[in-house]
Amino acid sequence: MSDTTTGGSHGVMALFSRGRLTAIPRKAARREQLLAHLAETLFERDREYTEPQVNDALRTVHDDCAALRRYLVESGLLTRSRDGSGYRRGR
Repeated sequence: MSDTTTGGSHGVMALFSRGRLTAIPRKAARREQLLAHLAETLFERDREYTEPQVNDALRTVHDDCAALRRYLVESGLLTRSRDGSGYRRGR
């Protein structure tokens, strides 16, 4: 299994055209590679983000920021505060 910091991120780049994500992968393993790449490249560790900031960052690569945000939270790559006001990069 490839890791996103080695060969995996090259494969992830095939999902992009001119810096934009062409589609959110349906296969879970492929989607997980993409999500790890997005978490690493769009969000800093030890920083809290508001939902609008998360949405703005995700919109730089794809219009469906709500789906990407939900996938990132479900995968544990972003954690959401209990009151829903903030997000942090997870694992």
